[in-house]
Order: sequence, then structure tokens, then C-alpha cells
Amino acid sequence: MEAEARLAELDAALVATREELERVSAERDAHKELLQRVAADFDNFRKRQVREREQQALAANERLVLDLLPVFDALELAVDAFDNHEADKVREGVAYVHRALLAALERAGATTIDPYGYPFDPAEHEALLAQPDPTVDEGVVLQVHQRGFRLGDRVIRPARVVIAAAPTEGE
Repeated sequence: MEAEARLAELDAALVATREELERVSAERDAHKELLQRVAADFDNFRKRQVREREQQALAANERLVLDLLPVFDALELAVDAFDNHEADKVREGVAYVHRALLAALERAGATTIDPYGYPFDPAEHEALLAQPDPTVDEGVVLQVHQRGFRLGDRVIRPARVVIAAAPTEGE
């Protein structure tokens, strides 16, 4: 009888173990399915983000091109005036192109760095050379060869400048 009782006990433990195994397997399958859904959702999210970034870049490029088209048109008019030897119209056309291009850059968020007369700042300026000038303090920008530009707070092109150096002994 003891053997039968022990066998019944083992059968009950086996049934309980199988039930626990089925419960754990079902739980594992549910977690696996959830993980697969989350992975698919994340992949879809990533793809959507890539598409949105591409669309934003395209929209930004479209705005820039639309802003530059009047500049292109003005340049064509200036070239035509140049071909016809109309110097005043060429000058007027080039000046218009300059203003239109500067306006397009400003609409895109660019601002100019024009440091003439200000102290040299290596974060915003690139010194081409230093020349003695007794009329201003050392390190002051004497000439701007090329304006710099910022986009937001970031310098995207430093201004290329000539700065004042200390006068030499003979001066």
C-alpha cells in the first residue's frame, strides 16, 4: 500500500509539474508575442522617423530653393544686361542679387558676422594677418575680407579678418 500511495503522490506531483510547465510555457509564449509586437512597433516607429526626417529635409530644401529662385532670376537679368553692355543695369542687378541672397540667407536663419572695429574673437573670426596700426588697440579688427555667418547660435563660417598688431619699435 505504501508503494501505491507513493506512486499516487508522484503522479500528483507529475500532474502539478506538467500544469506548472504548461502555465510557464503559456506565460513565455505571451511574453514572446509581446516582445515581437514591441519589436515590430519599434521598427515601424524607426521607419516612420526616417521618413519624417527625409520629408523635413525635402521641405527645408524646397523652401531654400524657392527662396533662391528670385536670386537666380535676377542673376539672369544681370547677365542679359551685361551682354547688352548696360553697365548701370548690371550694377543694379548685381546689387539686387546681393540683397535678395542676403534676405534668403536670413530667412533660412543665417546671420552675418561683420566684426569691423571690434576685438578679435577666435571663436568667430579667422585672422589672415596682423598689421601694425598705431591708431587702434592691438587685436582690433581692421579689415573684413570675408563676412562670417552664424546659423542660430553656431558659427558656420568664421569672418576672415585682418587684425591690428602692436606697433613695431620703429613706428
